[in-house]
Amino acid sequence: MPFREIGSKMVEARVAPGQRMFSQRGAMIAYKGEVSFTPSIQGGQGGIGSMIGRRLAGEAAPLMTVEGDGTVLFGHGGHHVEVVELSGDTLYVEADRLLAFDGTLEQGTMFMGSQGGVMGMVRGQVTGQGLFTTTLSGHGSVAVMAHGGVIRLPIAPGRPVHVDPQAYVAHHGDVRNKLSTALGWRDMIGRGSGEAFQLELSGQGEVFVQASEEKL
Repeated sequence: MPFREIGSKMVEARVAPGQRMFSQRGAMIAYKGEVSFTPSIQGGQGGIGSMIGRRLAGEAAPLMTVEGDGTVLFGHGGHHVEVVELSGDTLYVEADRLLAFDGTLEQGTMFMGSQGGVMGMVRGQVTGQGLFTTTLSGHGSVAVMAHGGVIRLPIAPGRPVHVDPQAYVAHHGDVRNKLSTALGWRDMIGRGSGEAFQLELSGQGEVFVQASEEKL
């Protein structure tokens, strides 16, 4: 169920009978055909256990289940929208970055501390996005939101990418992350900028970075 980008701030999705998708509540801009929108209590293929885990982790966004036969336009807050196509891999993305995604994708939660130990937990505190991140796995489309546009940076073995944590949007592939300090601890006293830290992503994959340090 691919999404078609309409400009830079909306996507169009075709809803077919027997299929479903999920969107962030309030993201529907317009639709044509016989389409229904209902609050989701599960939020993807992860099931009720996955939903409870995300709620306990604080890593969840209110979702709507979209079903029927028609075409839907999605957009939210005037944010830039980027479509990511998954082909059996996993996308790691903050829950509030999700605009819409295929119902065929399995949704779960990953503890960021498991990728980088204590520094992974520090990353959650620095970004204000919590210690957990949402995962979407399988074959399908995902529309994510960002400030000021998105660029895709390849991550290759031996060539890690360093990202300002505030500009990080999502990543996929066989990637590990860790947080490092760009300045000495004494230099960071009194500094509130995320630029005192760098998020290092290594392995094989791709990271999505927004052209802004603003949070959604």
